[in-house]
Amino acid sequence: MTIERFQDKRPQLGRDVYVHSAATVIGEVELGDGASVWPGAVIRGDVNFIRIGAGSNIQDCAVLHVSHRSAADPVGAPLIVGRNVTVGHSVILHGCTIGNDCLIGMGSLVMDRAVLQDHVLLGAGSLVPEGKVLESGWLYLGRPAKALRRLTDEELAYFEYSAQHYMKLAADYRGG
Repeated sequence: MTIERFQDKRPQLGRDVYVHSAATVIGEVELGDGASVWPGAVIRGDVNFIRIGAGSNIQDCAVLHVSHRSAADPVGAPLIVGRNVTVGHSVILHGCTIGNDCLIGMGSLVMDRAVLQDHVLLGAGSLVPEGKVLESGWLYLGRPAKALRRLTDEELAYFEYSAQHYMKLAADYRGG
């Protein structure tokens, strides 16, 4: 595992965080309690900050990055991921905000200043353009992502299941 400082910023890890030995976490990154980062994932908080909430999992080969601050844009585009979020394999999150209890399907791309409110299911391979807001309680799919339908009770319950599954899996890895 690579946990690397960038200038004066070093990643901060909560309790029971798991970072696989083949993952990279750099700079101004906070990983909440019970978060997990899986093989090949890169979380690079070098030019702005990244916050990942408790119980969230960043799966294999995901790339998480930010846009820098400047005189014209003093905030830039930090990356905020809420609690109990599942970020699927090969997802790219760039300078966006992901609410609590979301699932980002494999191979999806979420651009700067896009917002996924709480309880959003983003289908595999989707693209969320810069600045787009995805409303809570919906399944979105496509390039660009479009609302397909309201989520079922079973789908809403799956967010918690997925987070708990990955926390248990991380505990198994730490124990083995």
